[in-house]
Amino acid sequence: MSNQDKELYEFDKFRLDVSERVLLRSGERIPLAEKAFETLCVLIRRGNSLVSKDDLMNEVWPDAIVEENNLDKNISILRQALGERAGKGKFIETVRGHGYRFVSEVHNVEEAALSREPLPVNDLPPEPSIADSKFEDQSQSELQIASPSEISNLRSEIKQTISKQAEPKTKTSNTVRNLLIAGLGGMIVLSLAAVYYWQSSYLSSGAKSIAVLPFRALAEDSRNESLELGMADTLISKLSGGEEIRVRPFSSMRRFASSEQDALSVGSELNVEFVLDGSIQNSGERIRVSARLLRVSDGQQMWTGQFDEDFTDIFAVQDTISERVAIALKVRLSGSGKKHHTENVEAYQLYMKGRFHLLKGIKPGTETAISYFQQAIEADPNYALAYSGLSDAYRGRSLGGEMPSAEFFPKAKAAANRSIELDDTLAEGHANLGHVMFWYDWDWKGAEKQFKRALELDPHSPDSLQFYAHVLSNTGQHAEALEKIKLARELDPLNLRINALEGLFLLHAGRTDEAIERLEKTLDLDPDHMITNRFAARAYSEKGMFAEAVAASAKAQQQSDFGSEPGAFGAYALAKLGKIKEARAALEEMLEASKTRYVPASNIALVYTGLGETEKALEYLERGFVEKDVRMAFLKVEPKWNDLRNKPRFIDLMRRMNFE
Repeated sequence: MSNQDKELYEFDKFRLDVSERVLLRSGERIPLAEKAFETLCVLIRRGNSLVSKDDLMNEVWPDAIVEENNLDKNISILRQALGERAGKGKFIETVRGHGYRFVSEVHNVEEAALSREPLPVNDLPPEPSIADSKFEDQSQSELQIASPSEISNLRSEIKQTISKQAEPKTKTSNTVRNLLIAGLGGMIVLSLAAVYYWQSSYLSSGAKSIAVLPFRALAEDSRNESLELGMADTLISKLSGGEEIRVRPFSSMRRFASSEQDALSVGSELNVEFVLDGSIQNSGERIRVSARLLRVSDGQQMWTGQFDEDFTDIFAVQDTISERVAIALKVRLSGSGKKHHTENVEAYQLYMKGRFHLLKGIKPGTETAISYFQQAIEADPNYALAYSGLSDAYRGRSLGGEMPSAEFFPKAKAAANRSIELDDTLAEGHANLGHVMFWYDWDWKGAEKQFKRALELDPHSPDSLQFYAHVLSNTGQHAEALEKIKLARELDPLNLRINALEGLFLLHAGRTDEAIERLEKTLDLDPDHMITNRFAARAYSEKGMFAEAVAASAKAQQQSDFGSEPGAFGAYALAKLGKIKEARAALEEMLEASKTRYVPASNIALVYTGLGETEKALEYLERGFVEKDVRMAFLKVEPKWNDLRNKPRFIDLMRRMNFE
C-alpha cells in the first residue's frame, strides 16, 4: 500500500494507522480490541466535534443492536490505553447526557514517511533473543531469568557445538574460530552479569504495590459472581506473602465488584502502582479468561493474556496468570503462592460460593456459606481452606448474628483445629483458632500465640494484624495494639472495619478525642457504616456527648435488624442524658425480647449501669460469664464498666476471665 493510500493521524505521542489498524505510542505498538479501535477511529475522524452515543454505536456496530454499556466499556479501554488518569483526561471528554469529544489536537499525516537507510549487516552472530510462547500472551515488560542449571546446559551446548566443528585448515580460520569463541564467551559473561545485576537490583528494591480487581463477566446475562470474585480472591492469595510485593487485600476489592469505575481509577483510589483486572466466563465444561496488568501512572499495559480452557484447568490458568504478573513486575512468588489448597475443581467451586455468601455479612448469607463449606469438605475431606472457611462462618453466626456462643464456637474451634491438622502452614487456620480462643475460651495468651503464628506465615495480612491488635487492646497492651492496627490500616487504608477498630482501640487507651476524630473520619467514608456508628456511640458517651451517642446508636440500629447492642448503648446514653423514661422503655423492650430469642446479658447489664443499678448490672454480667457471652471480652477495657471496678463481684469476674 502506498503512503498516499494510508490514513494516518498523529496526536500527542501517538500515531494511529487506520489502514494497518495499528496504534503506536512513541513507536511502540498498543494492542486494542477491534471495536475499541473502531471507536477511536470514529472519534478522531470527527476532530474536536461532539459525537453522540447513538452515532458512535451506529458506526461501530452498524449491523447489530447493542447495549450502551458496550460503548462505555470501549471508552474505558481507550482511556486506559491512552494513559488517562481519573479526573485528568486529556484525550476523550465525556459530555454527560450527550456523548464524547476527542479533545487532543490531531494532525492528519499526508506526507510520505522518510525512508531509512538499511542497517548494516554484521558478520558476527546476532544476539540471542529471549522468547517464550507457551501461552498466548503479550508482554511489554518481561525478562526470562536463566537458572544455574540452564546456564550450565548452555555452556555444555556451546562446547558440543565447537567440538563438532571441523579442525581449522588455515591460520586465518583458526583466528576466526578463536574470535567467535571469544565473542560467544563474552556474550555469556555479559548475560550472566546482566542476570546477576537484575537479580541483585530487584532484591534490594522497594516492594511493588498491586490491586487485583474482581473479574467481570463477559456477558451480563450469564454472570457467576462467586467465580468472578473467587478468581480475584485466589490470585490475591497467590501473589501475597512475598517481601517484594504488597497486594491490596480482598476486603478492599469487594466493593468494586459491580463498580463502573475503570481499572486505572480504582488503582489511583487505592494508591497502588499496578492493577490486574480481567474477565471470566464459564459455559458448560469450558472457561474463558482474559487478564491484563496495567501500570497506574500512565496506563501502560505490562502484560495481557487470554485463556480458553477446560474448566478443570482453572488452577493452571491461575498459576500462569500469577507467574506472568510476577515476571512482568520482576518479583518472586512466595512458597504459599505456588501451592494449591485442593486439586478438586468441584470442591474449589463450592468453597468459592461459600466465600461469596460469607462476605455478604448477613445472617442468611452466613447460613448459606456454612452449607457450601460443608459440601466442599464432602467433595474433598482434606481441603484445609474449606475447614478454615467453615470455622469463620460459625464464628460469624455467633458474633454477627447475635446467637448463643455455645451453639457455634465449639464447632468453629473443631473446624479451625482440623484446618491446622491438615495444613499447619495455613495462616487462615491459625487466625480462626485465635478468634475462638479470644472470643470464647478467653485464653488471651493462646489467642496471641495463634495470631503471631498467622502473621509469621503471612506478615502482611491486614486481617491477622487487626485481630491481633484486638487481643492486645482488650488485654490492656495499648501501645502495641495501636501500632499493629495502624500497620493494618496502612496496608488496607479503605477498610472501614480497620479504621473503626483503630478508633475503638484509641478509646480503650483513654485517648477519647483521638478516638472520636478517627471514627468521624471513617464515617466521612461511609456515614451508614454500622460498626463505626456503634463504636462512635461508645466514644461520644465517654466524652459526655450523649445526644450524639443516641443519634449514632440509632443510625447503627437502622443497619441491624437483629442486634441489640446498638440499642443498649443508645439506652445507656439516654440514661446519662437524663431521659430515664426512654432508657427504661428500651430496657423493658430488651427484657421482653429475651424471653423469645437470645439477647446478650452484657447488653442488658450495660443499660442497668447507665441507670445506676449496680447490683442488677453485676447480676447480668455474671450471667454473661455463664452464657459465654462474647462481649465479656471487653470487660477489662470498656470504660462504661469503670463504676463497677472496685466491686468485689466485678473483681472476681475479672479473675475468672483470666484478666487478673
